[in-house]
Amino acid sequence: MQPNTSPYPDPSGTLTGRVLVVTGAASGIGRAIALTAGAAGARVVVSDVQREGGEATAERVRAAGGEAIFVACDVSRPDEAQALIEAAVARYGRLDVLVNNAGVAGGGKRAHELDIGAWDAVLAVNLRGPFLCAKYALPYLMTSRGAVVNVASTYGLIGAPLSAAYCASKGGLINLTRQLAVDYGPDGVRVNAVCPGYIDTDMGGGRARLDPAERDAAQARREANAARQPLGRQAQPEEVARVVVFLASEAASFMTGSIVTVDGGCTTTFNHG
Repeated sequence: MQPNTSPYPDPSGTLTGRVLVVTGAASGIGRAIALTAGAAGARVVVSDVQREGGEATAERVRAAGGEAIFVACDVSRPDEAQALIEAAVARYGRLDVLVNNAGVAGGGKRAHELDIGAWDAVLAVNLRGPFLCAKYALPYLMTSRGAVVNVASTYGLIGAPLSAAYCASKGGLINLTRQLAVDYGPDGVRVNAVCPGYIDTDMGGGRARLDPAERDAAQARREANAARQPLGRQAQPEEVARVVVFLASEAASFMTGSIVTVDGGCTTTFNHG
């Protein structure tokens, strides 16, 4: 392996030699997780429905001296979720870490106005997807005594305006995390979740589709909301990624069923804005 010159240093322990699958890694938090894990020595299987972005993430891991492949996957489809896990094991002979990061936003309406298909689409990716990936990964993780890290959200811990499907999906993922920790702890598999708050990403590319004035206004609203939390700012994706890699590593060897907020303190207090 080439010397590590990545701006994503190993934050804790090491993932050297471990095989890590990260879904939703074409951009944002998922890309940062892939880069951070690669810098920590993991062999990274990058996955996303967006082939171009996913391939670019894998190339960035390799350019920084790491090892990575890309596997296209819609996590809501059982056949594709299974094929993703099997591709990782076929390439590297084992699986040590599953990071369920793929997610979609969905929102903007109250429950009685929300289209049923829109509800189903959010739950399919955000809750069914992590279940499917875990279902097919767990037999291998029991062998390696590995780890699952689910990327949930602060919206799984609180109610938020116009976000029925998203809040429900992330709340479900949080309790799925706890439940899997109970069932698979005796097999040496640790299952934890992170709950990001305001992170400087464009989830689903929504802002990118706006005209410049609308995009600037949306960003300004987000920054104003973030400014009201204790740390007073949005986070960068790599700040979440470092926590994910910590949970995946042996530095977190006695943590399972933990729900870790990475939110600048926003869930610790009322938003007085």
